[in-house]
Order: sequence, then structure tokens, then C-alpha cells
Amino acid sequence: MFTLLLASLMSLASTPAPTPAWRTPFENDPAGNTTATYAECIAYYQKLAATYPAHLHLAEAGPTDAGRPLHEVVLSADGDTDPASTRRKNRRILFIQNGIHPGEPEGIDASMMLVRDLMQQKALLKLLDQVTIVLVPVYNIDGMLNRNSTTRVNQNGPAEYGFRGNARHLDLNRDYIKQESRNARSFAQLFQKWQPDVFVETHTSNGADYQYTMTLIATQHSKLAPALATYLQVQLLPALYKSMEQKKWPMTPYVDFEGRTPESGLQAFLESPRYSTGYAALFNTIGFMPETHMLKAYAPRVHSTYDFLKTVLETVDAQAPALAAARAQAAADMAAQTTFPLTWVLDDSQHETVQFMGYEGRTKPSDVSGQPRLYYDRAAPFTRPVKYFNTFKATTTASRPTAYLIPKAWVEVADILRRNGATLEPLTHEVTVPVETYYLEDFKTTAKPFEGHYVHSQVSLRTQPETATFHAGDLVVYMKEGAPIRYLMETLEPQATDSFFAWGFFDSVLQQKEHFSDYVFEDLAADLLRRDPALRERLEKLKAGNPAFAANGPAQLEWVYQNSAYHEPGHNRYPVARWLGTGRVGE
Repeated sequence: MFTLLLASLMSLASTPAPTPAWRTPFENDPAGNTTATYAECIAYYQKLAATYPAHLHLAEAGPTDAGRPLHEVVLSADGDTDPASTRRKNRRILFIQNGIHPGEPEGIDASMMLVRDLMQQKALLKLLDQVTIVLVPVYNIDGMLNRNSTTRVNQNGPAEYGFRGNARHLDLNRDYIKQESRNARSFAQLFQKWQPDVFVETHTSNGADYQYTMTLIATQHSKLAPALATYLQVQLLPALYKSMEQKKWPMTPYVDFEGRTPESGLQAFLESPRYSTGYAALFNTIGFMPETHMLKAYAPRVHSTYDFLKTVLETVDAQAPALAAARAQAAADMAAQTTFPLTWVLDDSQHETVQFMGYEGRTKPSDVSGQPRLYYDRAAPFTRPVKYFNTFKATTTASRPTAYLIPKAWVEVADILRRNGATLEPLTHEVTVPVETYYLEDFKTTAKPFEGHYVHSQVSLRTQPETATFHAGDLVVYMKEGAPIRYLMETLEPQATDSFFAWGFFDSVLQQKEHFSDYVFEDLAADLLRRDPALRERLEKLKAGNPAFAANGPAQLEWVYQNSAYHEPGHNRYPVARWLGTGRVGE
């Protein structure tokens, strides 16, 4: 603990002390165990905006479920708050978001301090010459207003903090695709407005005990376009780790593992698009989740977060040309890409090695149960090589269609697509065109609700070429250059981990609306089999190969129904069609 305290003091010593009028609530607490309330936080940014209008702009950026507005803070060298103008000036855009889990408030306090220092210290202000910062002071306003001292039972301070769930009891870090909360809808509009180069969302970890104050989740490089993956692995991450080491905050990848203790091997976090960094990656934005260690005191957690945010800013400034080139190449490659991965699995045949600073894991009798329990012995620190599994491989892929066709009835899906940068063109007249249609043959569904949904996975499809009729007002999404191609693939392809189908947006097609009375259909089924020898042959073949089916009369009758014209065509038929033609639909 002495090392951690020393690191905290050194970090403080490197930054000029603010005048009393500019101290944050965190800085005003001698114990360093206080986080700002929502009112204190917003009032602080209002004061900054009023004092430094040449460089800082504060605006409301849409509603939240709490009934309070989401706020957007823009920091720039010349006061420019226009994204298009910012791009023309060849500035990189760094988007920082705090308080998605308000019980993890380090980023809220650290950002207040960093923004103040950027405004008041000329050396830091120069970092805005090439980088514009867009900052959300508090994302989960709802949870921040729900202040308490008990819900973070594993965490060492602060004295009071907010709650993880928002006003609708949603975890907003699972809401980036389904966007049920007003918070997520406002965020999406802000994200699409700025289309940042780098996105940072601040967190506090859970799990094992170890020596680090700061751990880091980075966008999974396997999921990025090759140019971005190479830049992330070869330039950006090494620079962040080196700079944090120099600032006396050695970092490690986020501590996630399958064994008893971290020495069993660290596993990279696979952030699907329900999470912030997974969502950002769909748009070729590199994402980071700095995760401070819950068991460290609050003061070093805040100071390490401050230094991490400062380090990202410094590094983006220093590497601005390389970052710009990598994103431009990624956009060009995606425009030409024809096959996209939809699901992933850890590749345990590949690993890196990291020097991990941990504590020995031991067991002792539990005072509760008397059974052996795990504890980490802080009197036995170690540094040793640990395997780090940091590669994922795709398990499901899909080809890119020319366009998707979406019946106008699915207004909720259409609204989300528009909010996330997709252009939906309504048909002006009825068209009949050849399409690929999916039929949902099998899937698994969670036994309990997750974030208000029974989520589907392991989706099995039958793809069938059909000639389908679409009506005036039905929607076409062309997969052309400039469209959010990867976002569209991972939301509209049902097999994708966080597709709209996975989240239950199309569940109504899974329920059969019409059926038969067996005593009536018996005669119809017999007549069908007499008139269709091929159908009879298929039935007999099934019976011969499956004794249980052969002994089950109702099952056979159901099979005949399912394979007849009487079975409703919309049952298990995925309503979004794939069009593979050229030009424009219907022309």
C-alpha cells in the first residue's frame, strides 16, 4: 500500500495545486474519499464554460430516463464545436464518457480536474491544437441521483456513490444496440454527430486482488479492420502502457480468467456491441475502458484515471497522423469488404505473455461456512509471467448483400437504424424482386431475462431464394460506401451476437398464428399424401429412420401440415430480406 500511496503523491506533486475556488469536491476532502454529486458536477462545468468560453462549450445533448438532459462538453483550441469543421482542420476527436455506472465514479471526478487543468495550464491547453475532446460528464444521470453507501459491497470507497441501474433499472452498458433508454438514444445521436477516432469510458473493476491500481480493456484487435488492429497493437497500446508506467501507474490488461486465480491465464474481454467499446468498434472507433481496481483507496483510483485520460490525450496528439491514416484505411477496406464475422470465440491456441504483479492466492476456513475459501495474501506479492489470451476467431460469417429490405411495419427497428447513421429509403411503388429470405430453424434462449429480454443465441438458419413483393413505404437500406456497413451487418443478420433478432425485436414471427383441428385435418392430410407421392415418400422415409416418430401420430400429422400450403408462410420467417441485385431495387 505504501507504493500505491507514493504513486498517488507523486501524481499530485506533478500537477500544480488548484486555487481553492477551483477545487472539486474530491479535492476538498482531505481523505480523498468523496465524489461529486450530480448537481455539483454540472455546476462545475457551468462555471468552467462561463469562465473559459473561448475553449469550452457546454450544451444539452438530448433527454435521459431521469428527465434530466445529457450534457455535451466540447474542448477545442479555438472554440470550434462543429464536427465537420473540426474534421476539415484535421483534428482527431477524443470522446470521453463518465458515470455509465455511477458507483464507479472515478472518471467523473478525474475529468472535472483534467478539464479545469486543460483550461488553466498553457502546456496542457496546447494538446488541443490537434485534438478536440467531446466529454459526457455523467451518462447515467438516473443512477447518479440514486446515491447510497451500500450497493458496491466489494468496493473501497468513496463514502457515497450512485447506483449501477438507471431509472428503468437498465444497465446502460448493455444498451448500446437495443437503445431502450433515452440515455442510449441521446448518446447514439451524439456519437454519430462526432464519429470519434478514440472513445474512452471510465469504470471500476470487480474480481481478483492484485497490485495494480489501473487495468485496461481495449477494443479487441481481432475484431478491428487490419489497419486499425495493427495501429492499436503496434503503436497506440505500447505508448499508453509505457506512459502510464512513467507516471508511476503500471497497467495490466483487464483481469479476467477462467481458473482459480489470474495466474491461470488472463483472457481478453470480448466486448460485443451491447457494450460501449464493442459498439464503437462497429464504426472504426478504437475504444478503451480503463478499469481501476475496486480494492484500492478511492484517491489513487481517481489520480490514476486522471493520468490515464491525460495519457490518452497526449498519445492521440503525438500519433494524430498515424491514427488518421489507420482510420482512413479501415474505412476504405470496409467499403470493399464482402464477408463479415458475426460471432467469435477465444482462440486458445495463441497467447502472449505478460509480467503480472499479483498476490498469492491461498485458502483458509471460512468464518461463515467452515469450508475452504479463497483469499489473496497481500503479504506475498509476486511478479511472474502469465499467459494472456488476446486473440479471437470468427465462428459465423455472412456475405454482404447489396441492400436489406425492411417492411415498414417494423418502425422500432427503422428508428434505431436511422439514429445510428443508416439511410432508409422508402419504396415509392410496389415491387416484386428476387431476394434471400431467412427461416429461423433453431436457437437457444436464456432461461431468465437479461436486461429485460430473453436473449437468443446459437441461431440456425435456412436461407431460401424467393420472389417477394414489397409495398410502397417499405424501406431499403443500401450497403454502399458511406453507410454504417458493419453496424448494419451485426444488427440485421440474425446470427450476430447482438443482432436485433437476438434481443427479441422480431419475436412475434416465432409464434404460429393459425393451426388445425386434428379430426378435420386428418382427411385433408390423407388427401395431400395421395395426391403428392413425393411428400408421401419423404414421410415414409422419416418414419423408417425414426421409430419414435413412426409411433407418434400427432407428430406425423404436424409434419404433413408443416410441409403443406396450409402452413402460414410468415411463421419463423425473418422479416428482413437480403437483396443481391445491382443498381436500385425495382429499377
